[in-house]
Amino acid sequence: MTEVKLPELGDGIESGDVLEIFVSVGDVITAGQDIVEMETDKATVPVPSDVGGKVTKISVGEGDTVPIGGVLIEVEAAAGAESAPAPAAPAEPDKKPEPKPEPKPEPQAEAPAPEPAAPPAAKPAAPAAPPVAQPVATPAAQTPAVADEPDAPVDGGGSIPAGPAIRRFARETGVNLASVTGTGAGGRITRDDVLAVVRSASQKAAAPAAKPAPSAGTAAPRTNVTSGDLPGTPDTDDYGPIRVERMSKIRKTISAQMHLSWSTVPRVTNFDDADITDLERLRQSSKDDYAAQGLKLTTMPFLVKAVATALRHHPSLNAVIDSENQQVIYKDYVNIGIAVDTDNGLVVPVMHNADQMGIPDTARNIAEMAGKVRGGKFGVNDLRGGSFTISNLGAIGGQYSTPIVNVPEVAILLVGRSRKLPVVMPDDSIQPRLMMPLSLSYDHRLVDGGTAARFLNDVIGYLQAPSRLLLAL
Repeated sequence: MTEVKLPELGDGIESGDVLEIFVSVGDVITAGQDIVEMETDKATVPVPSDVGGKVTKISVGEGDTVPIGGVLIEVEAAAGAESAPAPAAPAEPDKKPEPKPEPKPEPQAEAPAPEPAAPPAAKPAAPAAPPVAQPVATPAAQTPAVADEPDAPVDGGGSIPAGPAIRRFARETGVNLASVTGTGAGGRITRDDVLAVVRSASQKAAAPAAKPAPSAGTAAPRTNVTSGDLPGTPDTDDYGPIRVERMSKIRKTISAQMHLSWSTVPRVTNFDDADITDLERLRQSSKDDYAAQGLKLTTMPFLVKAVATALRHHPSLNAVIDSENQQVIYKDYVNIGIAVDTDNGLVVPVMHNADQMGIPDTARNIAEMAGKVRGGKFGVNDLRGGSFTISNLGAIGGQYSTPIVNVPEVAILLVGRSRKLPVVMPDDSIQPRLMMPLSLSYDHRLVDGGTAARFLNDVIGYLQAPSRLLLAL
């Protein structure tokens, strides 16, 4: 028997939570095939097996916290098999207690049917597997499904064509992916496909409520509706029904980070507006050229460029307070973190050397970062090294806010939704101008009010004169 252990997942990561188990006891797997999905402090990553063979034991259950080096499953290696190369990860091999490599079976066009699955030693695992072809037929009894919706077998006994992010979303909404018809490329299941099933189930559940109203003085009968789109597990407290959901590792990390910021940073917020009428005119005239290259040109690349350029002239907002050594560390690089709203909470991927990029490269990097984060394909290193953060509330709605500083950084800028306002111009005329609301929060231990105001004025100056922004170095 060969133990498959949790490998190093990144610097400083000591453990991970099991989100989903892709295999069952009795399954025949290949080296390199994903066996579990793990959630770390910020990233959700699939973990592949380094050996192939028959799964004889599953040592973890969904929701378990597993330390680095902890045993995930046990595999009976097939004869003549060889080990796969170690999975690509920012790991340090000398820290990973790996078992002696075992052989793996050579890839085959058609693999033999697996033996009937024996009862698992641990918590029954979800049959959902990553989009890698494998000859696994998982019993329907182990497949979670939307209430009142029968389980559907996987076509041909193959794997379900859905990525880790979609699988997680389906699990959170209670959707059985085996019953979902994919409309994406090659039949892949998309987020909209899962939402369609959720809406259909909700409509079915709500249908019995459409009954004649009770006569006066008669209490309306209570209808218990199980909505697949609500999070958590049904329960009750002293006052009625509730839903209980285990806090994810990402949410726990966000909670701890917010508490650290709130309890250590004396935060002050400055509010102002930038007149982006001319910038919007420039964007509108250029967006077709960007669209021809597959890029959607928004105001965000201009904002990132304005902030990155202004930080070069205001180093105290691009610094870190080293309280332990009683010193300030000024950073000679400008790495901008951009907050992205996801199903699992706010994730902040980092754009390195943002001050050295032009608008096209910045737009391309923003699109790639957002795609990786929302698709669950980002790594821990994509979230590290930031020196300043931008949060875009305007994409959702709202104008001003008091963003909380993303420690150990000392400042964060929130941009609200731009809107037209009557503005008194220098010649005393009143004109409709497109105004972008800005909220700058900063750590008052290092950044003074005057410094913050001058920085924000520089950012506004670049946005209001896009020609300066395009020529800025």
